[in-house]
Amino acid sequence: MNFSYKISYKNIACLFSCAIFFILTSCEEDLTKRNGKDTKNFPSQIINNANIIQRDSGFITLKAKAPIIEKYELIDSPYSVARRGINIEFFDKKKPKVPGKITAKYARFFEYKKFYEAKGDVKITTNEGQRFAMQSIFWDQRKNRIYTKDTVYVTMEDGSTLVGANGMTAKDDFSEYTFYNNSGNFSSQRLSQDKKTPQ
Repeated sequence: MNFSYKISYKNIACLFSCAIFFILTSCEEDLTKRNGKDTKNFPSQIINNANIIQRDSGFITLKAKAPIIEKYELIDSPYSVARRGINIEFFDKKKPKVPGKITAKYARFFEYKKFYEAKGDVKITTNEGQRFAMQSIFWDQRKNRIYTKDTVYVTMEDGSTLVGANGMTAKDDFSEYTFYNNSGNFSSQRLSQDKKTPQ
């Protein structure tokens, strides 16, 4: 009798040990898979006091400065992010010595898609002297378009102002732009110039 009890206890202990082994092994595999995915979500490069220059056929099209830029290059859609703000100068071949400027508290750019986004107290000054202020802006460099759905406050070079309550779209050289649900106090001189039709 005692002998049979000893055997049953041993069998139970053996089964219990095997169960724990398989449970631990499966948990370890799940953790490995999960950690494998997580390990890609970290910056592959960190650049302090970043100074980036972008060229097109030798012509400088963009200069960007940021206290720190993190590059995430190990994921499906690689991007760079400036969490502590950024200062960008963009250049037009028509006025290469007078750059436009963009400042923001946060920026992210997808290099392969050539797509930029800036957020937090975004300010843009064009090389014509127009000043734009909004909370976020998106720039599709491939399509040469800038757009936002935020309220946009604009001060023109002659001092007249405009508010686009529902955002705007614009060419990235600001030669053309459209404001949505706009209001403002353009000067009578500017309005008369805008109303002129070609003879």
